[in-house]
Amino acid sequence: MNLKAHFFDKKVKTQIFHDDAHAAQNLAAELLGYIPEVTSRPIVFVCIGTDRSTGDSLGPLIGTLLNEKKLQSFYVYGTLDEPIHAVNLEDKLKEIQMKHSNPYIIGIDACLGRTKNVGVIQVGNGPVKPGAGVNKELPAVGDMHITGIVNVSGFMEFFVLQNTRLNLVMKMAKAISEGIYLAGLLYHKTAVKEEEKTN
Repeated sequence: MNLKAHFFDKKVKTQIFHDDAHAAQNLAAELLGYIPEVTSRPIVFVCIGTDRSTGDSLGPLIGTLLNEKKLQSFYVYGTLDEPIHAVNLEDKLKEIQMKHSNPYIIGIDACLGRTKNVGVIQVGNGPVKPGAGVNKELPAVGDMHITGIVNVSGFMEFFVLQNTRLNLVMKMAKAISEGIYLAGLLYHKTAVKEEEKTN
């Protein structure tokens, strides 16, 4: 859980409201603008969080929804069954680096922010920094990141996370997973075309 929405690169992040009618399509377009064009680099999503806290369950919910969609082009780590959190994050990142050669990693995490931004999905360049808001020294994750602002920051963050509405987190998880799924379909189509060209 990255408690502060502003701990990333200072570059401008794209903001998408989860309840926008075109949220999934907009997220897919943003993703495809960041990830490398069809390449030998595997595209890996690392969904960070725990199901022991409602607000922090965004990552594992997204990972679970993506696994159910059976993506063809992307790899997904971090689900409700096998969450990636503060305790195992370092080991999981090492495992991913061993399994995949030079992966392009997209870090996914929940965060807290301003009241007006609750429900916003942020997409940006550079890693997500889990634990930054609570002074935890955890590894930065990703060549790019997707974060969801699930509640308001500034006071008793852990209590706020525990009392975040699951309804909002679930809606955000569905919008984000759908966007990633759409990006995967387009990416796969491009990969097939590239393969046909070389054969």
